Amino acid sequence: MNRLTAFFIATLMAISGLASARDLTADEAKKLQDAGTILSIEKLNATALSKHPGATLTDTELEQEYGKYIYQVDLRDAQGVDWELELDAVDGTVLKNHQDL
Repeated sequence: MNRLTAFFIATLMAISGLASARDLTADEAKKLQDAGTILSIEKLNATALSKHPGATLTDTELEQEYGKYIYQVDLRDAQGVDWELELDAVDGTVLKNHQDL
C-alpha cells in the first residue's frame, strides 16, 4: 500500500507541475527579448492595443505555459469595459481576446 500511495503522490506532483504556468520576472523577459526569443514588450502591447483602439493597459504579465511564452494583457476600453488578451510572445499571435467579466 505504501508503494502505491507514494507512486500516486509522485504522479500527482508531476502532473500538477506540468500543468502550471510560471510567471517570468522582468529580468527573464529582458533576456528573452535581447536573445530574440520573444517580441519586445512594446510590440506586444501595441498588438493588444490595436485590438481595442483607445483602450489603456491595466496589467501585463509574461508566463511560460506548457513550454510556450504567453503574454497576458488586461485592457480597459473607452467605455470602461475590461478586456483580457493572451498573445503568443514569440510571434504576436492573439490567442484569446475576451471581455473580462
